[in-house]
Amino acid sequence: MAETKLTGKQKAAAIIISLGADDASKIYKFLKEDEIEQLTYEISRLQHLSPHTVEQTLKDFYELCLTQKVITEGGFEYARNVLEKAFGSQTAASLLERVTKTLRTKSFEFIRKADYKNLLTIIQNEHPQTIALILSYARADQASAVISELPKEKRIDVVERIAKMDRTSPEIVRYVEQELEKKFNSIISVDFTEIGGVNYVADVMNNMDRGNEKYIFDELNKKDAKLADEIRMRMFVFEDIVTMDQMSIQRFLREVDSKDLVYAIKGSNKDVADMLFSNMSTKMGDTIKSELEYTHNLRLRDVEEAQQRIVSVIRRLEEEGELIIAKGGKDDIIV
Repeated sequence: MAETKLTGKQKAAAIIISLGADDASKIYKFLKEDEIEQLTYEISRLQHLSPHTVEQTLKDFYELCLTQKVITEGGFEYARNVLEKAFGSQTAASLLERVTKTLRTKSFEFIRKADYKNLLTIIQNEHPQTIALILSYARADQASAVISELPKEKRIDVVERIAKMDRTSPEIVRYVEQELEKKFNSIISVDFTEIGGVNYVADVMNNMDRGNEKYIFDELNKKDAKLADEIRMRMFVFEDIVTMDQMSIQRFLREVDSKDLVYAIKGSNKDVADMLFSNMSTKMGDTIKSELEYTHNLRLRDVEEAQQRIVSVIRRLEEEGELIIAKGGKDDIIV
C-alpha cells in the first residue's frame, strides 16, 4: 500500500492526535485563534493513518525539535556538527535549512501581517541596509512587492544586500524594531539566527513579476555577476519544469488553469512544451493542442503572468509536500 503523503498542517494534526487529549489541550493554550481553527479543521478531516505514517511524522517532528534545541543552546555551527554526527551531512543540512527558516520568522511577526503598501510607506526612505534587514524578516511575497516599487537604483542595492546578509546581532534587530514600534506597536526579542542570504532572495525573486526580475538580474549582473548566477541557480522558473520528475509534473497539471497552460505553452520553448504534453492525459493534451491552434497575438505580459501563476502553484504544492522541485541541482532525490 502506498504511503500517505501529508501536508504540513496534516502532520501537525497527526502529532496533536498522537499526544492524546490531555497533552493536546496544553498545546492549544499556546496557539493563536486562527492556528487553533486551522488545526482543529485538519484534525476533524484527517482520515485513518497507517502506523508507519504516524511513526515517520513523529520521527520527523522529533528531529526538528532536536535541531532547534541544539541551535538555541550551542549556535548554528555547533548544531551542524551535532546533527551531522547524528544523522549524516545530507539530513543535517535539510533539518538546519528548515529550522533556521522557522527561527527567522519569529522576529518582526507584526510586519508579516501588514499590507505591503503600509510597509513600503514606512521603510522606503530608509537606508538600503535597513530595508534589506526588515525585508529579510518579511514574507517573500511582501518583500517582492516592496522591492518592485522601490526606486530602480535602490532595488538593486537592496537585493544585493539581502543576498549577502548572513547574521545580525540582537542589538541591531532590536533597535530597528524599536524604530518601527510607533507604526506597528510591537517589539519581539530575537536571538542570533541566519537571515536573508541567497536562498531567501531567490524566494523573493520567485515571487516577483518577470519584468522586474529581468531588470534586477540585468543590473545585478553588471555589479556582481557571480552573485546573480548564484541567486538564479537557486530559483525555480517556468523553464525549470524540464528538471522535474514525471509524478511531480502530473501532480501540478491537475491544479493549474487550462487557459494559463495554453498561454504558458504558447510562449515556452519546445523542451518545456514536450515535457508538459508527455505528462498529460490524451484527452487533456488534445484539448490544449486544439486551443493552441486558435490562440494568437498574445501579449508577452499575459504569457509571463500565466507562467508565473503556474510556478506559484508548483511552489505551493512543494511547500505542502505534494511534489519535489530541484533547486540548482543541489537536492538529492532518493527513489
